[in-house]
Amino acid sequence: MGHKDEEQQQQHHPAVDPLVSLFTKAHHDLSLVHFKLDKEFHQTYPDNTNPMKLVARIKKIQDEMSSLKDQCRHLLAAKQDLIDKARSTLAGNRSMIQRMQTSVGIPVTSDSEDSAYSSFNQIIEEWTSHVRAKTGNEEEDYMPKDINNLMFASIVE
Repeated sequence: MGHKDEEQQQQHHPAVDPLVSLFTKAHHDLSLVHFKLDKEFHQTYPDNTNPMKLVARIKKIQDEMSSLKDQCRHLLAAKQDLIDKARSTLAGNRSMIQRMQTSVGIPVTSDSEDSAYSSFNQIIEEWTSHVRAKTGNEEEDYMPKDINNLMFASIVE
């Protein structure tokens, strides 16, 4: 190989010798830079980690994030609907029981004496105060459907 390099160097005109040496030095400098960058890359990204693949994965996760947000909003809406229906069913059943108690002549159970009703209201109030604490929204006037959206927004966005 050394003989071929000498032949190639001898085939050019002596006037280009400074250019050949300049290109040789540039090639050597670029090889040195390549070596240093490669060494730094392997120190920074061990185990053959490819930053381009990482960027692609991050992009894919960002794309999936909007879909997950939509699914979470849908689940929160369904949860709120379930809470609203449970609240109205419990209130209706409680009202019916109180009417039955009145018609039979049994003393009507107050809100504080009805453990199921009190427990349910306590859970709803705890959830509401938890959401307010997370979102920093201390207003008493809130729409029930907004509570879950506020909580979701404070965590995700």
